Amino acid sequence: MGQGAMLTLADVLEAEDVARIREALAQAPWRDGRRTAGAAARKVKANSQADADNPKIAALARFVREALERNEVFAAYARPARWSTLMFNRYGPGETYGSHMDDALMGPEGARVRTDLSFTLFLSDPSTYEGGELVVEGVEGERAVKLPAGSMVVYSTGALHRVEPVTSGERLACVGWIQSFIRRADEREILFDLARVRGALPEGEARLLLDKASGNLLRLWGEP
Repeated sequence: MGQGAMLTLADVLEAEDVARIREALAQAPWRDGRRTAGAAARKVKANSQADADNPKIAALARFVREALERNEVFAAYARPARWSTLMFNRYGPGETYGSHMDDALMGPEGARVRTDLSFTLFLSDPSTYEGGELVVEGVEGERAVKLPAGSMVVYSTGALHRVEPVTSGERLACVGWIQSFIRRADEREILFDLARVRGALPEGEARLLLDKASGNLLRLWGEP
């Protein structure tokens, strides 16, 4: 997978959970999305974000985070140690987010999160809006992502990326950033591969030895 790696996960949220979030966001207070962008990104950002300080929005963010923490594939891939504040964003017709790179460190002084991985959890059915693809740039070229509601994509935060202009409808998503226990992408890839192999093995000595190797690698590479 390496630095250009990208993981897509289907059905992280059930349809009824997506509907519940969308219903809550319909009543949410929204702010100019540029308020949370860095100096360079602010110049190319045009969207709205739900007020993260609102108690109902904070509760929605906790709900999404807990769903991600329960997802075994996500946990094995990301190895989350710390989380940024999860944000809900909205793009209407003509709104976009030009090519940019997210900040390497996020959060208030004394509680910084090193941003190893970024994710976008799609909350709108792709048939309800035109445009709005997440485009991630890499050495192999560009990859455009537009997933069903309740599905998500995880990618390296250091990658340049953009959201294409929405030409009709409304694009809702939840975005966030993760500091992983495993700083290096190649080491995370090895551990993820081992976790996938483990899932294919029956109980027995081979699985036990694989657990031993994985545990030793976690001790070698892990950063509490």
